[in-house]
Amino acid sequence: MTAPETRLPGPIRVGLSRGLLEVREFVREWESVVFTFALPSLVLLLFGVIFEGAFDAGMPAVDFYLPGLIAMGLMSVSFQTLGTGIAVERDRGGLRRLRGTPMPPTAYFVGKTVLVLVLALAQLVLLLGVAVLVHGAAMPRDAAAWATLAWVFLLGTVASALLGTAVSSLARSARTASGIVVVPFLVLQFISGIFVPVSLLPDWVLAAASLFPLKWMAQGMRAAFYPDGFSAIEPSGAWDLHLVALALGTWCVVGLLLTLTTFRWKTRKDG
Repeated sequence: MTAPETRLPGPIRVGLSRGLLEVREFVREWESVVFTFALPSLVLLLFGVIFEGAFDAGMPAVDFYLPGLIAMGLMSVSFQTLGTGIAVERDRGGLRRLRGTPMPPTAYFVGKTVLVLVLALAQLVLLLGVAVLVHGAAMPRDAAAWATLAWVFLLGTVASALLGTAVSSLARSARTASGIVVVPFLVLQFISGIFVPVSLLPDWVLAAASLFPLKWMAQGMRAAFYPDGFSAIEPSGAWDLHLVALALGTWCVVGLLLTLTTFRWKTRKDG
């Protein structure tokens, strides 16, 4: 009588387990936790103190900057975290060792998805908490605005995560990963309406920013948080949520294709 065949767990189950492991490992490194979550909240606190009373935008400074900083925070925990983290894992041989195990490759990406969604949700809750508890900031006005916040959050986070995964393959080593990821992200923050109002940006700068997801994430978040009349500050005079959805959806597809075609389990020196 033969022994019953042992069935290995599927990629989703393995991926969820790996996602929990990724979250635990991330939390253990308190420096990464502070660096990842502190900057958007710190900027929000500083802007609320510095510009309050000297800000002429028809709303408090915190309300004005909150949507953009949420978009920046979401891209930070997805694009920047995966772009640098995966490059480090590859350089240290972690990806090569994982590829040699029975773990399905899909499970690795499911685990990263779990990590990013947990970090993104934590970032959103932290920023909203700081904005409301410290400054009494206004929240989305109705159910439709909360729904806009939800789908922009999801599409923007997925698009940024896929783009970060693809960009990680550009780094030749862990040492070069930060420059390849952080510098473009920093530039995008200044040309996408995060720190500088879109009404003050030259047309060619906005056109360049429109090629990347951060500009559309910030625009969608403004639609969720700002009163309807403030759509006049947008270049087109409207929130253009259909274009926001189209741009972020397109980046999800483009990011997936780039990931599938460029992702490497080994460094170039490993062959």
